[in-house]
Amino acid sequence: MNAMSAREQRGINPAEWDARVKLAACYRMVAKLGMDDLIYNHISMRVPGHDDQFLINPYGLLFDEITASSLVKIDTKGNKLDDTPQAVNVAAFVIHAAIHTSNHDAACVLHTHSDASVAVSGQEKGLLPLSQFAMRFHDRQAFHDYEGVAIDLDEQVRLVRDLGQHKVMLMRNHGILTVGRTPGEAFMLLYYFERAARIQLQMQAAAAAGAKLVMPPHEVCEKAARQFWELQGDILVPGEREWPALMRQLDRTDPSYRN
Repeated sequence: MNAMSAREQRGINPAEWDARVKLAACYRMVAKLGMDDLIYNHISMRVPGHDDQFLINPYGLLFDEITASSLVKIDTKGNKLDDTPQAVNVAAFVIHAAIHTSNHDAACVLHTHSDASVAVSGQEKGLLPLSQFAMRFHDRQAFHDYEGVAIDLDEQVRLVRDLGQHKVMLMRNHGILTVGRTPGEAFMLLYYFERAARIQLQMQAAAAAGAKLVMPPHEVCEKAARQFWELQGDILVPGEREWPALMRQLDRTDPSYRN
């Protein structure tokens, strides 16, 4: 079944189908780079033109199995809007509905248990400014304390409170959450954070063996962070340059995500 026939058979409008394709690509890229967790974790995207509807993965599929047509459409109450037997992870609804409904810019919400991000989530100060990858997040990472598996609706208010205006939040002893205006932005924030976290862990291991770490002064870290977030020079929004290239890579290797 090609993408057009899948869209037509489901009666999906072109704007929603485009969102489905880009979201499916995001799942595939997370899997391709080894940042997924079997059938767990979730990435959601607001349905264009509908603030109270979003797309999310069916519970039980691996990230590298996700396609545009397999994504499930639900409302912010957790009700399925698609005629599908597939279930949705309750924790996904609790986390994602809270962020989507409280943040207009949160068109895409990404949550993973990627190893290095989980590791630094258990450190008091989280990600440290030890590499250029980390500078983007200097004083710009939120923290949410672990409360158990996220299945209690009353946790939503604390998730929203703790995220605030940040685009990246470490969920202590649990994982990471990123928000973006596009799947590309949410993915690239995860990518850069995970790279920075891996480097931090390597540096900390070297320090434990006797190496002395060098951390730039606060003023330099703040300058670098502002360069990223204020889009100084030729810096663009995360994903604006990278995401089209990553989608081309998927199209060359396995375009089945478009189905």
